[in-house]
Parts: sequence; C-alpha cells; structure tokens
Amino acid sequence: MEGTRPLLIELQALTAPTAFGLPRRTANGIDYNRLTVLMAVLEKRANLNLASQDVYLNVVSGIRISEPAIDLGIILAVASSFKNISIPKDVVAIGEVGLTGEVRAVNLIEKRLKEAEKLGFKKCIIPENNKKLLKDNYKLDIIGVRNVTEALKIITKA
Repeated sequence: MEGTRPLLIELQALTAPTAFGLPRRTANGIDYNRLTVLMAVLEKRANLNLASQDVYLNVVSGIRISEPAIDLGIILAVASSFKNISIPKDVVAIGEVGLTGEVRAVNLIEKRLKEAEKLGFKKCIIPENNKKLLKDNYKLDIIGVRNVTEALKIITKA
C-alpha cells in the first residue's frame, strides 16, 4: 500500500418517518447489511429510535466502499439527519464501529490525516487509540473518541 493516497469519501444520509408499516432502508455505495448493523448500534448504544424511520444512505460519486474506517462517518451522517443537525463541511470522521458502539483504531491514520489536511478539513474525529499513537503534528483539530456516544456529542456541539 506504499505510495497510495487515502480516498476521502463524502456521505449523505436522509431519515424520514416511514409512511408504511415497514421502514425502508437504502444503501448506495456500501453494503446494505453494514448499514443495518450500524443502525442497530445507533439504536442500542445511542438510544436513537430509528425503527420507525426510512433511512437512505448514499456514497457520493457512485463509489463502492467496503473499508470499515467509513463506519464512524455513516453513524454520524445517519444520526445528524435523524437529529436534524448539520455536520460542518470542514469535519471528517474516520473509524471502525463495533457492535458495542466502540470506535476502533484503523490502519494508515497518519496518511488519512495528511490527506484530510491537504483537502482543507479543519476538524477530524478519529478513534482515541489512533490519537494516542500519532507522531506528527497537524493543523487539524484532532478529536479522539472511544465510542459513538462521544462522537455524537461532538457533532451536536459543532
């Protein structure tokens, strides 16, 4: 993987009360089952009642991604739509999310942060375990989180 540049992905999410008995789920660009797992994590660990919501998730530009580092971005995009909170355009989120709501460390965090910095992002939410091991200094405001609840608190303050 030496010499490759990380690809930053834009996500869009929309939640809306379902008009029918069975809520609709749509995932463009990521695995449908991954979306449903992450929604279950939001319901159980962040107490968001998504059971009566249609949820649509779109990876912008038609890219298909299976990288687990996108999990935190998905969580924040869905939660922000549900809570009707805008995430500032200069915020990036990187992290894998486990079933207990923990935010797990990801590979190549230094390269990812340098790319985010080059692209003009100002704030980056990353796993706390990655933040502890950072060696370089960044112009980014890097915020480490241990779980989805901590990450959600950050976007509600943003």
